[in-house]
Amino acid sequence: MTSEPQRSRAVFSTEDFRLIREAVGTHLQKIKDTPESVKYSNLYHRLGRVG
Repeated sequence: MTSEPQRSRAVFSTEDFRLIREAVGTHLQKIKDTPESVKYSNLYHRLGRVG
């Protein structure tokens, strides 16, 4: 007897993505003149497509 795999649940809700995007945006403003800001900018935009 084999059971079907359970459907995975989402780790983050839509509201979570909004909050994370807001936090990343705030951090991005603080580090905007650093090389690391490119990675955060890309993350910020990817999070916008999710929510």
